[in-house]
Amino acid sequence: MTEPLASIPMVIADRVVKSFGSHTVLKDISLTVNRGEVVCVIGPSGSGKSTFLRCINHLEKLDGGRLTVDGELIGYRQRGDKIYELKPKEAAAQRKDIGMVFQRFNLFPHLTVLENIMEAPLQVKRQSRAAASARALELLARVGLAEKAKAYPASLSGGQQQRVAIARALAMDPKLMLFDEPTSALDPELVGEVLDVMKQLARDGMTMIVVTHEMGFAREVADSLVFMDGGVVVERGEPREVLTNPQQDRTKAFLSKVL
Repeated sequence: MTEPLASIPMVIADRVVKSFGSHTVLKDISLTVNRGEVVCVIGPSGSGKSTFLRCINHLEKLDGGRLTVDGELIGYRQRGDKIYELKPKEAAAQRKDIGMVFQRFNLFPHLTVLENIMEAPLQVKRQSRAAASARALELLARVGLAEKAKAYPASLSGGQQQRVAIARALAMDPKLMLFDEPTSALDPELVGEVLDVMKQLARDGMTMIVVTHEMGFAREVADSLVFMDGGVVVERGEPREVLTNPQQDRTKAFLSKVL
């Protein structure tokens, strides 16, 4: 009897290894993220946090281990005992179910805010213009930017552009949202408006993995906090517990510098 999908974790990383040349960035990472869970990943620069996110949606190929999202092997297909990499088109089809928001907003400068959000549903999902437009307007309202539909990205603040980027990712109705330090490129006074949108997503039950330096957000919103260093998961636990009472010396040393 097959296991009901609702009981299968949204993300299972099983002994994931990733190297660039002779440098191993991820060393045997195993991590499970349940449906509706918000996991914040913290750690020093170069610890492998962003690379791990990029592996989850196969923007980076694995050198070992395996990753599943919603019960489906990502980037590969298994036949018997052998695993074969998917063709780029097949990998892209998987990726449409995984939303990703980067440090930089990557909006198309020649398109309006509305057109930026409509682009992927039109091109990838083949939605009608009417349906894509209606959904884009709904999402703009959700991120507090309904009045900016006809504006161009260059006229927006960094915080507004990042909120548009979140709306654009949500337009594909993803099962999972990945955030790669979404506030690190923003002026301090603009950080709150982006985090507020993310908090609402968490309240709505979106499964999220967030690489962040925002310890207050991690404490308030995350169900689980992961500390990575040197390509390994050093510590994982309830956020307040990890932040106030870390068990590992490496975690203590890192938090002593950032808190």
